[in-house]
Amino acid sequence: MSLPYDNNTYKVKPLRIHDGDTFTGEIDLGFNVRMIMTFRLEGLNTPEVVGKEKAAGLVSKAFLEDKTNNAKEVLVRTKKKEKYGRYLATVFCDGVNVNEQLIKEGYAVPMAY
Repeated sequence: MSLPYDNNTYKVKPLRIHDGDTFTGEIDLGFNVRMIMTFRLEGLNTPEVVGKEKAAGLVSKAFLEDKTNNAKEVLVRTKKKEKYGRYLATVFCDGVNVNEQLIKEGYAVPMAY
């Protein structure tokens, strides 16, 4: 299932999943133009993959890896950067909102920016 594209939605090829709420991917801007960018999933927070939260962090990271690696199409919808320069994004894997899934399945908690 494909979402309609708009000025803020791009096809992305995930390259590295940092943790359950951050990843780097190659954005297809069209006309054979591509960029590498890091995204922070908007509206949620997952446990860190180091320290006391490591076990839970690795589980949320694995969930995001599974969703993005097994999807036929990964889209990001983004409008602005956050304080560390990453674009805040809603991620869709085969039309399913992964941000919502992470929260619904208990891998993340809601967080406002």
